[in-house]
Amino acid sequence: QVQLVESGGGLVQPGGSLRLSCTTSGIFFSRARMGWYRQAPGKPRELVAQVTDGNTPAYADSVKGRFTITKDNAKNTLDLQMTSLRSEDTNVYYCYAGGDHWGQGTQVTVSL
Repeated sequence: QVQLVESGGGLVQPGGSLRLSCTTSGIFFSRARMGWYRQAPGKPRELVAQVTDGNTPAYADSVKGRFTITKDNAKNTLDLQMTSLRSEDTNVYYCYAGGDHWGQGTQVTVSL
């Protein structure tokens, strides 16, 4: 059974940082395309960052230079380091694994 569990969300002030982690089980992690998506109420889910099976990261233009995605094949974890956070980064963030597997989501709120 595939399980993806996110952690690390919370409330942070603009300009601050947060680190999200996704712990996985039940997937061939080292070969899986993994990514982070986010979704605001009433809006479609959007890709934030992903790592392909070649371990090449890719980012949405809105987060380039601020977010860093890290895939640890030894620990089967996927992290998202977020810096210089803005109010528009407020969303529920979801971990994704190839094969249409999703975590339950973690809330990130950027506010004074």
